[in-house]
Amino acid sequence: MSTLPPRAGRRCHNAINPLHSTVYFSPDLGEELGKLGIDDSNAAYFATRAAALGAVGPGTVTATFYNFNHDLVARHLPAVWSVASPQAVLDARLRAADATLRRVLGEEIIASPEMAEAAGLALRAAEACTRHARPLYAAHADLPVPEQPHLAYWHAGTLLREHRGDGHLAALLAAGLDPVEALVSHTATGKGMNPRWILATRGWRRGDWEAASERLRGRGLLDSEGELTEAGVTLRADLEEATDRMDSAPYEHLGAERVERLTELARGFLFTAASAGAFPADLIGKG
Repeated sequence: MSTLPPRAGRRCHNAINPLHSTVYFSPDLGEELGKLGIDDSNAAYFATRAAALGAVGPGTVTATFYNFNHDLVARHLPAVWSVASPQAVLDARLRAADATLRRVLGEEIIASPEMAEAAGLALRAAEACTRHARPLYAAHADLPVPEQPHLAYWHAGTLLREHRGDGHLAALLAAGLDPVEALVSHTATGKGMNPRWILATRGWRRGDWEAASERLRGRGLLDSEGELTEAGVTLRADLEEATDRMDSAPYEHLGAERVERLTELARGFLFTAASAGAFPADLIGKG
């Protein structure tokens, strides 16, 4: 039986995860990978997120990332590893995370006792993450924890992000949602990525989006206006509840009081980063 308030773990994750994600929108990442010879933004994303897995091919990335077109992945992998090794990419990613966090949070927050406290809490939560059937989490769990608190916090955020993400893919499979259907239905909640961003970064075309929408309409999950039906709303809610169950261990391990404190700290960092322009203004929405 859970000792936490309902959805407390999800709220904590939703506060931590976006700060981790700032690096993917940061010019610092492009600069660091450009020094290695990786100039394409898609190649940079695949290499950056997959490097912990080693010099993997496109099949592994398509499987573990779930919602990318395999043709797009295969265009860049394994070729990117002939440009830079996974370890070189991991080192560049950490340098980019350092530069990004210093820029969007400021040196006062970076050096604050609150940042050190948040790092300790997030790492403690990650102690209860499990490797089985969680390939992206397991790969990142083998990486060393950075010494500096803000990077330790970012690393812990990576672990918690990929742990929840790996579980979410199992929930998507159980719900019978293919990659594009998952994207369309998430965007229809109003909390997912704008379709323009999805089509620009995931390798799908407008026709793929429309075909997935039609399949969802055929299942009674989407209406003629592209809005979720009552059944669609229920399905998306059930998906998150299933993900919560598979991701409960870190937050149960931390305990209600410390989860609340970590959420409070993470929200403060996130507000500061967002106010500093860490995210594209049109990233979220139905388009």
